[in-house]
Parts: sequence; C-alpha cells; structure tokens
Amino acid sequence: MGGNDSDNESDNFSWSSDDEQEEKKPTDCVTSINAVKAEETGVEEGSSSSGPSSTMFRYFVKAGFSEDLVSKAIEENGDGDMDSILNALLTYAHLESSPQIIENHPETQQNGDVAAKVDDVLVQNQDADSDLKSDVDSDCWSSDYDENICEDFSDSDSCPGTEDSFPFLSKEPQKIKYLREMGYPADEISIALERCGPESTIEELADFITAAQYARALDVSYVDPPAKPKLFGDFSKRKKRRMLYELEKKKQKGEFEDDEPIRLPKPMIGFGVPTEPCPTFHRTLPEGALGPPYFYYENVALAPKGVWDTISRFLYDVEPEFVDSKFFCAAARKRGYIHNLPIENRYPLLPMPPRTIHEALPLTKRWWPRWDTRTKLNCLQTAIGSAKLTERIRKAVEQYDGDPPLSAQKFVIEQCRKWNLVWVGRNKVAPLEPDEVEMLLGFPRNHTRGGGVSRTDRYKSLGNSFQVDTVAYHLSVLKELFPDGINVLSLFSGIGGAEVSLHRLGIRLKTVVSVEKSEVNRDIVRVWWEQTNQKGILIDIDDVQKLTGDRLEQLISRYGGFDLLIGGSPCNNLAGSNRVSRDGLEGKESSLFFDYCRILDLVKCIMARNL
Repeated sequence: MGGNDSDNESDNFSWSSDDEQEEKKPTDCVTSINAVKAEETGVEEGSSSSGPSSTMFRYFVKAGFSEDLVSKAIEENGDGDMDSILNALLTYAHLESSPQIIENHPETQQNGDVAAKVDDVLVQNQDADSDLKSDVDSDCWSSDYDENICEDFSDSDSCPGTEDSFPFLSKEPQKIKYLREMGYPADEISIALERCGPESTIEELADFITAAQYARALDVSYVDPPAKPKLFGDFSKRKKRRMLYELEKKKQKGEFEDDEPIRLPKPMIGFGVPTEPCPTFHRTLPEGALGPPYFYYENVALAPKGVWDTISRFLYDVEPEFVDSKFFCAAARKRGYIHNLPIENRYPLLPMPPRTIHEALPLTKRWWPRWDTRTKLNCLQTAIGSAKLTERIRKAVEQYDGDPPLSAQKFVIEQCRKWNLVWVGRNKVAPLEPDEVEMLLGFPRNHTRGGGVSRTDRYKSLGNSFQVDTVAYHLSVLKELFPDGINVLSLFSGIGGAEVSLHRLGIRLKTVVSVEKSEVNRDIVRVWWEQTNQKGILIDIDDVQKLTGDRLEQLISRYGGFDLLIGGSPCNNLAGSNRVSRDGLEGKESSLFFDYCRILDLVKCIMARNL
C-alpha cells in the first residue's frame, strides 16, 4: 500500500485484541486532505499527517476513490469506523454511476431530497452488512462453507462481469467489494492487502484472512503465510476425515462388509506349484471347514467383482487358492480353488506334461515364424476360430516375400492368441484339434471321441473341464489318507476331470456318485469308466437339484459316507467372454453354486450325525 504510516499501523495491529483497540478521535477531513497534499509536495503539515484520519484518507484515495467522496464519507462517519466509510464510498460511487436510480425513484421525485435518500441507502447497507457478517462469522468454519468458497472462486483475480457491473472501480476496490460481500471486516481486508501485496488474488487474500481468523480462534500466535498460499489447503484432509467418519457409520449400521476384497495374486501359483520356487505356506482352516468330508470347489479366477468374496463366505470363509495352469502345461487356465485339503506334501503327476507350444506340438516348430513369439497358448475355450479367419490370415501373410509389416504381424498375432491358432504350414494357421486339446488338459487320447459325440460337442465339453495335472497336484495328498480307496460325490462332473485325476494318482475309486446334466458328458464318463476297468460303483444323476436331503441320507447310509465332495458350478455368468449375461452368481447358470453349498452342508450334517 506504500507509506510509512500505513506500515506502522499494520505492524502495531494485534489479531488477538480487536476489542482492546482504543477509539480514534475523528479529525477534520480538510486536515487529512492537506496532509496528503503536503506529503506529495514534500512539506510537513504537523502531527495531522501521521494521525489516523490521514492514514485512512490516503488508503481510500489510493484504493481508487475520489478525494471528494473520501472526504465526504469520513466527515459523515468519522475516521474510526472503516466499515461505515467503505459502505458509504461504495454507495456514493454506485449512485454517481447510476443517477437515474435516484432521479426516477418516486420518493426522490416527491421530496427532491437526494441526500436523505443516500442516508437511507447507507443505513440499509450497514444493516445488511451487519447481518452478513454475523452469518459468516458463525458458519465460516463448517465444511459446507469451505466447499462453497472453493466452488465460487476461479483462477482469475475477479469474478466474471465485475468490471461491467462496476466500471468506476479499479481492480483493488473490486477485491475489497467481493471480500466485504463474503463477510470479511474492512480492517482485516486492509491488513491482508498490505501483507499480500496489491497484486494478490481474491483467493490469496481470503486464505490470508481465514488463516488469521483461525489462528485467533485457537488463541495461537499468527505466523506470516508462505509467498503463495493455497486456498483452504487442508480441505482434502478435512474431506478425508469426513469420509472416514461416514464409512465408520456405515460399518456400524452394517451397510457393507468389513472384509477387504479378495485380490488375485501375481504370479498365480496358489500355495505353490512344482515348477516354480516359492516359499512354504501354512494356513489354519476356519472351524466350520474342519471335519469330513474333504471338499474341493473350482471356478474361473477372473470373475466379476465380489464373486470370490461371496464364494469364500459361503464355503466357511476358506481362503481361495488361485492357480494358472500354465505352470503345469503349455496352456493358460486361470482358476480359483477353495478346499479344505492339506497343502503340505503335494506332488505332481509323472511324467510332467510339456510346458511350451513347441514341446507339446513339435510339428508346428518347422512352420513357426520368428516374429510370432508365443510360447504358451491362451485358455482353451469351448469354440474355435473359423475357416474364414484362417484363410484371411493366410492372405494377409503370403502377399509379402519376407516378414510382413508390423501392422500385419500385429493383426495375425492378436487373432492367433484369441483363438489359439497354431502354424501348420507355410503362411498357414489352424485351430487345435480335439485330441490336442485333450492332451493339453491332461486327459487320455480320444477321451471325448466316438460314441456319437460330435466335433463341436467335444470342444464344448473340453472347454468346460478341469485341467487334470493342476487338480491332481492338489488331490495328491489323498493317496496316503485313503490307501484303500475313496468314495466321491462329484458335482457338475463334466467329462470326469476329478475321476481321471484320482485314477492317474493311483487312488482307487470305490464309489463315485456323478451328477451331470449333459447326457453327452455322462456318456463320456461312462465309456471311460468301462475302458479303464474300474471295479467300483458309478452312479449317474442328471440334476443336482434331485440330490435332496433324503436322497443324500440314503446314499451315505448305503456307501458309508463320502470322503471327497468335488466340483465346479457352471461359469457361464462369470466368465469374461460372456458379454451378454455376465450376471455373477445371480445368473441363471452360475447360481447353481448355491446348490453346491446346500449339498455340502447336508453331507456334513448327515455324516456328523452318523458318527
């Protein structure tokens, strides 16, 4: 603001002693004008040049108001009340710029007393200002107030339209006006302007004043703000505290679960795989998961959000084991498993299956282009790439003598990965044959062939099956536990992935109750049972909903209970490839998971009662 008098006054001002300031005696405004003129000409005018009237007069003149208006305002209101003086100046300036308001006013036309009308306006403005100040002082520390201020401010120094509405004001009086409308006292605005400088923005001035008020409220000493203070810099912290408080209230009301969502591990090796070094895992099962029978549940790992939390909660809060079968074979297959089996002393099937494409399909190596860097196949699906697609790829590659351009390479590799296409000739790709898929999944050759099973049905059945080597690794602990054989309740059996795994482990199948809806799959399991000369009993049931409590009690009574309950409910509404009805466990097919839980609970209850 300039001037030693102003600086001295601001230095002597105490933020904590508003009520203790001595009342300044009003002085003649003419003396103030003479003091300013004397200062400009370098001539001293006595002690009046350093008095409060001189300081206030210079302040408002340098703020952009005319000397006549300032003199008039000080003469009428005295120099001890800056709020009244500022209100008077703003009113005078507004009336000068809009004389028609007064001239056209009915009372003015009748009385012809403009001065009286001005006095009325001043009184109204002072009353309104007093109300505004009291309202803001009581609410200025609430979070709602802070948010509104943040929304109202922009990065510019003044609000849009200010200069058009008040053309007689310079930038500094505009700032004063808006700060006054926000409820800040005139004396605090004056000090903020001196401390922050005339070029400071409204946001910086408001932040300065707010910080000073906050310091005074806490009865702590005020410290100068940084060079460029940020408006309400602690807003994010207050918002975070408020959110935490709201979250805590929701928890108390039980509006959501306290548990963190289950996250997929990287790499996806579960509690360990035989082909990768990993730390030793130990786990403690929840009490509800203990006791017979052993259970084993499988489904796709990449399910919609919250699905595995629900599955775990319904299966006694057992922690899922997520495993990618690429650590067991040459094809990826990301699956989640929940079971109460021991995790120590597991061992893989021998011989270990091939783990790369060229090891599993050696004839493809001759035709494999160097720019196709795949070593693993993607998850084996229930459908294959069409002949039209393979022909399109051939044409895209063969038109070039050498390597195709990067754009063509990118297209070809994307399609090959999506549909698991392999190179079977020069510039020629083809989908996997069913017997190749059987080998990659760990089933015996021709497991799904014959018996009236179509090629399409073979792909569909294989795409929905277990990866035998992965499941057998988890089930290997059962061999020592049941040396004389095992009774199995196999739900959603498919093409018998669980039965094949146990058989390859050398575990005798005494009784298998196989529940499978597809007649094609039931026939495949029946043929395999006969071809492998199984001596046990195979019972087919075509619907899990037919396994009522009475039926289960009859089976348990006849065969002495079940040692293992295994299965994976349909993933139709869980898989990422389903873009139509990916409805989670509420979907028509995937909701059969709850039948798995129902049957498991019934078996545990019946067997516990029969002990």
